Amino acid sequence: MSQDQDVYQQQGFGGRLGLHGRPALLLVDFVNGFADPNRFGGGNITDAIEATVPVLAEARRRRWPVVHTRIVFADDDADANVFTLKVPGLLGLKETDPASAIVDRLAPVDGEWVLRKTVPSAFFGTGLAAWLTQRGVGTLVVTGCTTSGCVRASVVDAMSHGFRPLVLEDCVGDRALAPHRANLFDMAQKNADVLPWAALARQLEA
Repeated sequence: MSQDQDVYQQQGFGGRLGLHGRPALLLVDFVNGFADPNRFGGGNITDAIEATVPVLAEARRRRWPVVHTRIVFADDDADANVFTLKVPGLLGLKETDPASAIVDRLAPVDGEWVLRKTVPSAFFGTGLAAWLTQRGVGTLVVTGCTTSGCVRASVVDAMSHGFRPLVLEDCVGDRALAPHRANLFDMAQKNADVLPWAALARQLEA
């Protein structure tokens, strides 16, 4: 155990949430622009996309509610916000821009919600919490990118709305590995269960 982990354990952090209620799958911003290292990608995002392919297939087999998110801004930039002051290039993610389209490997099918957003969290200013509640969801399985940005924001808001977040550590990615690892550690201590897909798959089979 590292010194950091020892401090958190002594102070009572890192409790386990476990699976509770119906699971749903959230795929955060797995779009072409975040798969492209020349646009918003890099790091381990491509690996996270590939690792999520069997997760999405299993979620469909089990008939879980599935939500995909995209960052989409108005063609005239009328909805520009503080997020775009920090990252001006995000304004290029328009409805018809291929960079804002979900990657082919994880393309949504009928019945899966494609949620458009203009801030990091999938919950802020959207109907996601109500949508999940109406479907009896208790546990939100989270994949996507970036770990330190939109994934982290969505996980904190999921917890705040009373859902139990479960972050699949091999199915989330970031353009830099240091913030990826730091945010996985911090979410595991404060907001979510963090485990690899193989471990969750074993729990589901059990």
